[in-house]
Amino acid sequence: MTNTRIAELFSKGEFESTLDFIANDAVWEVVGENKFIGKQAIIENYQQVEAYFKTVTTDFQVQHIIADEKMVVINGTAEFLREGQRVSFVSACDLYEFSADNLIQKITSYCIQN
Repeated sequence: MTNTRIAELFSKGEFESTLDFIANDAVWEVVGENKFIGKQAIIENYQQVEAYFKTVTTDFQVQHIIADEKMVVINGTAEFLREGQRVSFVSACDLYEFSADNLIQKITSYCIQN
């Protein structure tokens, strides 16, 4: 799987399919909210996110992907609906840094609730 595809899946909330591509010492920082240090902390956070996703209908829209050999940047939106009503709408940008062995080393996420 390419780094771009791994990043896109993670940004779209398809976390399980990216599990094998996260370094053990990876860091995921959600700017202004939280920092998750280590693969296990990242897994625990995305399990909570997945639990929320099961309670809503989610529409992810990727607007741009910029990539080079070791970095991928994805920006887009996510709309969360419950019973046909908007619960929230988020504009986001995720920056992925990959290690020499093509594992996610760092994720920096900027999320703005609209």
